Amino acid sequence: MAAGEVAALRALYDEHAPRALGIALRILRSVEEAEDVVQETFLEVWRRSAQFDDGRGTAVAWIVTIARSRAIDRLRATQTAGRALDGVVANEDVTRTALPSPVDLMEERREGTRVATALAALPAPQRETIELAYFEGTHWG
Repeated sequence: MAAGEVAALRALYDEHAPRALGIALRILRSVEEAEDVVQETFLEVWRRSAQFDDGRGTAVAWIVTIARSRAIDRLRATQTAGRALDGVVANEDVTRTALPSPVDLMEERREGTRVATALAALPAPQRETIELAYFEGTHWG
């Protein structure tokens, strides 16, 4: 492969890509992301093939190490981008969300009182069913 033989790369890929994919998938938990990492891994193997030293380890160990490193790098980048986006969204939510007006708060209290009164008027089995469905998230059907 160091001599630029594409067939050598193809043979190496066919033999070791499933292992690289498995490692990337365990780290990233996304098939699409893991497949991208495998492509990046073998591109790097192709570009750096002249640097491979079999005295330091096997080809499979080299490939697995590159795949693992690329997957971890991608995971870190994704997490960092996600945290940055979460921060932006959180800041926008805080600035865009106005506090409820006193009129809205009073209306919410009135509605809560009406609902509580209506529930209290129901027979116990019906009331319990509605309370379970609402407060416990239980539903039928």
